[in-house]
Amino acid sequence: MRHRSIRAACLLAAVSWAGLIFYLSSQPSIDAPALFPGQDKLFHLIVFGMLGFLVMGTLQTSQGGYQPKQLWRVALAVMLYGVADEFHQHFVPGRSVEVYDVLADAAGGLLGAWMMYRLSRMTCKRSKQ
Repeated sequence: MRHRSIRAACLLAAVSWAGLIFYLSSQPSIDAPALFPGQDKLFHLIVFGMLGFLVMGTLQTSQGGYQPKQLWRVALAVMLYGVADEFHQHFVPGRSVEVYDVLADAAGGLLGAWMMYRLSRMTCKRSKQ
């Protein structure tokens, strides 16, 4: 029961986070002070990393935690959401489509999913001891 409620909470959070990404992508521009070159790519990495983490949390674990194929499927799904996000931005005045944004989205999604993957593996390992 506990695992099911955690997965449901992750699903709610993931859908909300994806909605926030869509909302922010619909804005003509987001004013953020330029602190260093390429900071927008870091933002993409972090934002899509959180999405990957949350989406991974919606999946059912086995006895040893998440499986590698789940990790790759989540990373692919988050990357495809990043592609859809860039396509969506093509129609928003003041926004542009950038391949490097998609790459940062994909890297973030993989990193976030991997973090949840590792967390599940460590938790399952500790519970067996």
